[in-house]
Formats: sequence, C-alpha cells, structure tokens
Amino acid sequence: MEKQMIFAWAMIFCLAIAPVYGQYYSRTVKAGPRVEKITHLHFYYHDIRSGNNPTAFLIASLNITQDPPSYGTLFAMDDPLTTEFELTSTLVGNAQGLYLALSRDLTKFSAVFYADFTFTTGRYNGSSFSLFSRFPPTDVVPAPGTIREMAIVGGTGKFRMATGFALLRPTSSNDTVGDAHVEFNVTLYHY
Repeated sequence: MEKQMIFAWAMIFCLAIAPVYGQYYSRTVKAGPRVEKITHLHFYYHDIRSGNNPTAFLIASLNITQDPPSYGTLFAMDDPLTTEFELTSTLVGNAQGLYLALSRDLTKFSAVFYADFTFTTGRYNGSSFSLFSRFPPTDVVPAPGTIREMAIVGGTGKFRMATGFALLRPTSSNDTVGDAHVEFNVTLYHY
C-alpha cells in the first residue's frame, strides 16, 4: 500500500509540474518598414490529359457518363511551365495542384483552381506563388484573345507573402481530349 501511495504522489507531482514547464514562450515585436516589390512574369502553361505522358489526371467524377467530363469532376495536375508556346521550349517550372470543374452546361467550362507555381530554373529557382481562384465561365472553345483573370494568394522564396493576379489567355485547346495551352501574364506584389 505504501508503494502505491508513493507512486500516486509521484504522479500527482509530475502532473502538477507539467503545466509550468509546458508553457510556450512568445513575444511580439514591431516590424520595421518593408519595401514592397512588384514582379511581372510571362510563361506558358501546358495542361495535357491525353497521350502517353499526361500532366493532368482525373481523380473523381460523377457517376454519370459525360463527354467531356464536367460538373463535379476533380483533376490533379503537374503541368509544365515553359518560356515559349511550344511544349519543347525551355522548362522554367511546374504548376502542381487541383482543379474542380463547376459548370453543368457542357458548352461552357468553369472551374476552381488551386495550384502552386514553382520555378525550378533561373532567377526565381526555388520560389513559388499560389493561385487559388475561380476560372470564370468560358465557351469550351474560347474566342481568340479571350483573357481571364485569377487571384494570387501567397508565395514562398523570392515571392514571400505574394498577392496579385494572373491574366490567362488560352493559346490552344483540344476539347475532345481535354488538352489546353495557356499564356500567363502574372503581376506579383511581394516583400
């Protein structure tokens, strides 16, 4: 009985000390003035769902046969970013993320995108920005020169704390297989 009492008092002692030593330390300091930078980026995005080496994959779809897949369809992507329109031009990074098709109208395409655009070469190697926005409804075959705007909500590396916008202009698409090539003009505000 005496050993049980010693053990019980030892446990009570340990539990009483834990809150004292378990507290974390924090302090708030006033940040100095920050210099906001503006960076303009221009590149091409290639979303390829066809062929032997696709860059976007269907993850989930409604249990209804639809061609092309639309409302409620979820895709994962690891799309290349290049300096020129041709997919064989210089690779500067990748856009990795998800997009969810929202349009019930098969003649229009609308989606919500989440993607992290990471640069793997050049001046911005190791830096990224995050795009989280709705791709506004557009005809499946958009008119030439159609420009869409999407929101930039964060960044890392040289784009730390980025905000801004991306202007997208589809350069080509193949609706039967779902491939798309898009020109990006991005304006980033960061520190």
